[in-house]
Amino acid sequence: MQKKNLFLILFYLLIFVTNVTFSEELPTEGVSTSLTVVIDTVWVLLTGLLVFFMNTGFAMVESGLIRAKNTVNVLAKNFIVFAITSLAYWFIGWGLMFGDGNGFTGLTGLFFVNNGIDEGYSAISWARVPLWAKFFFQLTFAGTAATIVSGAVAERIKFLSFLIFSLLLGILIYPIVGHWIWGGGWLAKIGMFDFAGSTVVHSVGGWSALAGVLLLGPRNGKYKKNGGVNPIPGHNLSLATLGGFILWFGWFGFNPGSTMAVGDGKAIAHIFVTTNISAVMAIISSTITSWILQKKPDLTMIINGALAGLVAITAPCAYVTVNASAIIGMAAGILVVISVITFDRLMIDDPVGALSVHLINGIFGTLSVGLFAKDGITGIATGNGLFYGGGLKLLIAQLTGIFAVGLYSFLIAMLIWFILKASIGIRVNKEEEVLGLDIGEHGQEAYPDFQSFITK
Repeated sequence: MQKKNLFLILFYLLIFVTNVTFSEELPTEGVSTSLTVVIDTVWVLLTGLLVFFMNTGFAMVESGLIRAKNTVNVLAKNFIVFAITSLAYWFIGWGLMFGDGNGFTGLTGLFFVNNGIDEGYSAISWARVPLWAKFFFQLTFAGTAATIVSGAVAERIKFLSFLIFSLLLGILIYPIVGHWIWGGGWLAKIGMFDFAGSTVVHSVGGWSALAGVLLLGPRNGKYKKNGGVNPIPGHNLSLATLGGFILWFGWFGFNPGSTMAVGDGKAIAHIFVTTNISAVMAIISSTITSWILQKKPDLTMIINGALAGLVAITAPCAYVTVNASAIIGMAAGILVVISVITFDRLMIDDPVGALSVHLINGIFGTLSVGLFAKDGITGIATGNGLFYGGGLKLLIAQLTGIFAVGLYSFLIAMLIWFILKASIGIRVNKEEEVLGLDIGEHGQEAYPDFQSFITK
């Protein structure tokens, strides 16, 4: 009883101190409002941490799906890319994305997040949390876009060239497109919707990766002269599976966290469920599709199926019913398997299936808003999609965004890759590729004891 009483005294004391503190900080808004801001801030930062943790998932998936001799290289890229995009986003990316300006780009508070002064960012003023909380959450999304590129260009890209590209993606591509849709730009004005980034994050990463893959060419030995495919299996499917689960877990920060507030618990719960249902339906459909087309249920297709379902629901998660999310996920799982096979037939070498997951299903997810949106289902006025009697208005806006973002992202990415190729080069030499980028680029091996055993 004494312990219980002591606990109650401490609990009430904590409430009293908290109320007094926040009342002093925000006397005009009252205690309840200030506490709401604090709770919202904790929510935004925690969900931002979940998105940050997705870097671990990407690192595990990518390293597991490539050969052992390139493991250090892939892990190093995934580790440093977040640092590079963080600096780019802090220096100017945030300002370009959310600064007040014109339909193309932000023009106010461009550098260093206006030194923490929350002025000139009206497009995100709806989020009541402090500026640095908004910045951190959005920063984790910027890092994700660059990480997508890493897997698609794996096993033959020069480390330095990848780093430079990541820096420029964080300045010239991601924040500009982000401004169009999330920063009050021209796509937002025509009524395009992308709740958590099927286009802003995933398609941008996918288009940028496609440009790099086309200029790089396939890995040595990947395709036969007659157009056949030589499978190059990943070295550690346990890592890839772990990464898939981590990404799935992190997506519960990615999508629900985009509310940037906890005031509407019903909406957050709805987004949690649509996100999960899409993922599980995609797992089922990708498994069945792989079983039919490849005669065996391929684990890599199952993992990428889950990720495809998550990418596809990222744009519409707050705009569609749970039943619609199931349809979206089912279609995404089928799409990803067919897409992986198709890219191989076109001799477009993507070691981890990033193009199929992020580009193809980023496009599909964005399109799904125009097809399946139900006006106001979580309190957001989108208008109804085509299948809910809304006609073509929303669908046309989504298609316009898909086309515009694709054209801009691909062309700017291609220009950057081309300049890098003409200057410092983007592909390692054949000998280095055969021996592995771990030794050639880093002078290290991920599994030195194992390699020594094999040599003996």
